[in-house]
Parts: sequence; structure tokens; C-alpha cells
Amino acid sequence: MWLYLAALVGLCYLLRWYRERQVVSNLRDKYVFITGCDSGFGNQLARQLDLRGLRVLAACLTEKGAKQLRDQTSDRLETVILDVTKTESIAAATQWVKERTGDREESFVPLAFVLLS
Repeated sequence: MWLYLAALVGLCYLLRWYRERQVVSNLRDKYVFITGCDSGFGNQLARQLDLRGLRVLAACLTEKGAKQLRDQTSDRLETVILDVTKTESIAAATQWVKERTGDREESFVPLAFVLLS
């Protein structure tokens, strides 16, 4: 039984080591789009990723929230007003993101990849 437990613990450490070794190349050329950046988790994540050097496209519900976020971050972070309950707002934000990124899918970073790194 102890042998199985030791093997399980070893496997967990091996998996953790593998995940920590995964690195996204050219991180400064990547974009991350985050919604809900007025406050809470979205705001915190946008500021942290900006500190790590990513280009953050932050969607806020209010102009006040967007201004506060811009004041706290570098020029790599850009904001857009987005109300996810309105189709027109979603379409406008989609177009805004395409203009910023040049519509290149390879410039996006899977968010789960960033959080695990």
C-alpha cells in the first residue's frame, strides 16, 4: 500500500514539474482578451498579465472602470467597453479586437496556458 501511495505522490510531482516547464514562446507578441475587467477577478488578471508583459485587451462594462484600469497599467493594456447582453456591443468589441490583432489567431495565448505557467 505504501508503495502505491509513494508512486501516486511521485506521479503528482512529475505532472506538476511538466506543467511548470511549459513556456509560451514570444510572450510579448501575444494578446489576451479578458472580459469583466471593471473589478474583481477580471481586473486582477488583467493587471497581473500586463505586469508579465502580455498585451492585454480588457473589456469593461463602464467607462469609469476602463479609465481606472488604464491608469493602473502600462500602455500594453488597451480597454474597450463591452456589454455582453447586447449583440451590437459584442460585434463592436469583436471588430475592435480584430483591428488590434490584425485578425491573426497565432497571436492569441490560450488563457489556461498562461495561468499554468
